Amino acid sequence: MSPDPWETLRRSTRARIGLGRAGDGLPTAELLKFQLAHARARDAVHGQVDFDKLAADLAPLPTIRLKSQAGDRSTYLRRPDLGRKLHPDSAAKLADVPPQPWDLVFVIADGLSAGAVQTHAAPMVKACIERLPGWRIAPIVLGEQARVAFGDDVGEALGAELCLLLVGERPGLSVPDSLGIYMTYRPKRGRRDSERNCLSNIHADGLSYALAADKAAWLAREAVRLRLSGVDLKENAPVAGLSAAEVNNNVLK
Repeated sequence: MSPDPWETLRRSTRARIGLGRAGDGLPTAELLKFQLAHARARDAVHGQVDFDKLAADLAPLPTIRLKSQAGDRSTYLRRPDLGRKLHPDSAAKLADVPPQPWDLVFVIADGLSAGAVQTHAAPMVKACIERLPGWRIAPIVLGEQARVAFGDDVGEALGAELCLLLVGERPGLSVPDSLGIYMTYRPKRGRRDSERNCLSNIHADGLSYALAADKAAWLAREAVRLRLSGVDLKENAPVAGLSAAEVNNNVLK
């Protein structure tokens, strides 16, 4: 059998290229791989984060568990608007947090990939905190059935200068466990998406914890210095502190 000329290219990308065909359809092996990827993406969307384990992974950092107004997963998927709003009972919990001039609040939202949050959120938060010495960090909020704008309600209630929201990104057919970080300066209800900065594709084959944390910390310092976030804040973080292997290979630490 002659060598497959596509094999070298396949080793360089996660994209589905040169799949071949069997009659009018895909070869059985490729069809099964596609069905498996689709099943993993569906599982990611319908999965649930074990927030007790996540809180244990974050220890000794203090955490607060809150909920959005989407009462269950089905409602969350059908009503994105409810996933953006803090439940009244959770708002009461935040009212019990002693008022302080918080520089930053981390919010971890399950989003659309439970696996991404379960695997990457705790080490990502810790990596960011290491790069922000001296910052006054509020108790870490664990948001159930929460979307990006959920952090606006949380940040406003706490009076935090900055919100970094970590969320499970919508899964694709090649990566079901990608984490994203959304940063908002002076969060409050009604903030537009254009007023946020985003770092995405944090996963084993994407952006490493080290590189993502460096970029997030740089953006956080710049947001506070310039008093803004979003499209007016250009991500220009230096990578000099990382080794060539970390920059080129993005190996998760």
